[in-house]
Amino acid sequence: MNKAERNEEYLEYVERQTPKTGWFNSLFHAFIVGGTICCLGQMFGDIIKAFNPTMDILRVGSWVNVIIITITILFTAFGFFDRIAKFGGAGTFIPISGFANSISSCAIEFKNEGLVFGIGSKMFFVAGPVLVNGVAYSIIVGLIYYICLLF
Repeated sequence: MNKAERNEEYLEYVERQTPKTGWFNSLFHAFIVGGTICCLGQMFGDIIKAFNPTMDILRVGSWVNVIIITITILFTAFGFFDRIAKFGGAGTFIPISGFANSISSCAIEFKNEGLVFGIGSKMFFVAGPVLVNGVAYSIIVGLIYYICLLF
């Protein structure tokens, strides 16, 4: 069996094994889970603002991010996040919780390889390309915007 036949057979196998879900159910679950995460973030922000009314909105937002990231890391470590992500799909990965999960899951997976060669080098295995592309495209868009302002 050559490589092309093997690849085609594998793709057919994957197609048979992949669970079929309706787009509406996936969309609905993502909306519910993502909306719940955002509502929790709003709730944390309101609680922080209630305890410290003089705190500016940027600092409140920073604390909300820290809280959501910490909860996501704990949920990832205890295995709850995978179950939520299986139900919610993109609703769990679009907010900042998805980024926290991608970093913490890699750190947890490679912790046995040590601090430097495990956690340190593999922690950004999934999130690294996202960071690099995000920074690179931001620079490109910023330069285009700056050039457009000059003319």
